[in-house]
Amino acid sequence: MPRIFYIVLLSLAGVLIVLFIMGTILGLIRPRDAEPLLRFGNSPLIEQPAQAQTDDIRVFSGLGRLRIPLDNSTIMILSIAFPYNANDIAFTEELAAKIGEFRNIANDYFSSLTADKLINIDEEAAKTEILRNYNTILRLGRIEALYFSDMIIID
Repeated sequence: MPRIFYIVLLSLAGVLIVLFIMGTILGLIRPRDAEPLLRFGNSPLIEQPAQAQTDDIRVFSGLGRLRIPLDNSTIMILSIAFPYNANDIAFTEELAAKIGEFRNIANDYFSSLTADKLINIDEEAAKTEILRNYNTILRLGRIEALYFSDMIIID
């Protein structure tokens, strides 16, 4: 009896080793984006990580707080931010490389306005014009919207 028990245990171990080797070979051969071979119940958790990777929307606020000198001794303080896809590495790097140009565009736009126009400024028109200018210097993507905050004029 102990000999039969020993043979059964060795046979089970052999079968498990063969299954392990076959699974390893199958795992190496299958492409990374292949569907699962077995699915137990409804498991939507499998699809969520791929969706999270494609839609990692963040707010770019790397321009900081701009201090724009206007006519005489008037200064405008403004912060500009915009959404971008953080998974687009090339576009993210382009945005970081263009910070100086973004600041100059905003500085040139607001410093060209007269005091009367600044008091009654159409914020949407300003955003549209600055957004258009930002997108003309970008090559790897587009900015869809701008957000202004801390828009203060100091005499």
